[in-house]
Amino acid sequence: MPPSILIDSNVILDIFLNDPKWADWSEDMLNRYSQSHRLYINSIIYSEISIGLSQIEPLENAIAACGFYLLEIPREALFLAGKAFVRYKKQKGLKRSILPDFFIGAHAAVAGMDLLTRDTRRYQTYFPTIKIIAP
Repeated sequence: MPPSILIDSNVILDIFLNDPKWADWSEDMLNRYSQSHRLYINSIIYSEISIGLSQIEPLENAIAACGFYLLEIPREALFLAGKAFVRYKKQKGLKRSILPDFFIGAHAAVAGMDLLTRDTRRYQTYFPTIKIIAP
């Protein structure tokens, strides 16, 4: 079985929304790694990339076209995400909408997957064991 990479929602949204700064980089990375790795998303990423769509079918078609596999988040990762989030809050973390990042980072850490993302700081701080692929 090929190695696995968890694809962060920001990379996928770059392509879906044709981000003028990041779409080319994100598409290049997905093309490169799809040749040698299995590309995964989880339910949190699925939810984040669905926000701009009014129906599920276009999302399902896009996921299939990209060759993404959907993984459930293991309980161990859910637990780790909660603990990492508590550490973040104790260190006076102010952003309120970052809990999804903790689920994504914990999932990659527990599953032993690399993470393709543009947001590195939080992942490196709270999940130092994961290999991050970033610009």
